[in-house]
Amino acid sequence: FQRKPKISASRKLMLKSLMVAKAKEELEQEILIKEEEKQKYLAERAPPLNTSGLNLQQLQDLCRELHEKVDVVDEERYDIEAKVMLNTREIKDLNIKVLDLRGKFKRPNLRRVRVSADAILRSLLGSKHKVSMDLRANLKSVKKEDTEKKRPVEDSDWRKNVEAMSGMEGRKKMFDAAKGSAQ
Repeated sequence: FQRKPKISASRKLMLKSLMVAKAKEELEQEILIKEEEKQKYLAERAPPLNTSGLNLQQLQDLCRELHEKVDVVDEERYDIEAKVMLNTREIKDLNIKVLDLRGKFKRPNLRRVRVSADAILRSLLGSKHKVSMDLRANLKSVKKEDTEKKRPVEDSDWRKNVEAMSGMEGRKKMFDAAKGSAQ
């Protein structure tokens, strides 16, 4: 017995193609947004250079200033790169430790095993403690006769009982029954 798929193959293919088209559209939009943000950031951080009308000495000073800024940014990039490499190495080491702790083999499925109380105590306390424990020894014994006395004598239909006890006759019967047990 083979179940029919809920969606036909052609409909599934059409939906997939629509999803891919939508994802492609969103990706292109995201790339455009990132490019705009990059341009804004660069315009903010590095304003366009105006070299016209500068003499040779002023151009050399500008070049030195730019080189100093490039060196500072390069040092920051190097520091960040070193931190990232250190973190990735630490992550790899921790992953290896996790794999080692977890073990390389598959855990077997646990099966139910019947174990006596003595065997459990022996495994917990060790073999030197020979403790025998009878779990039923401390239980109260109940005789079957006692349980039968506690049950109501009549297991009849409850509707009859309600009809019999309704009205003044039922009240009189209950009063008589209570008077009889008190004497």
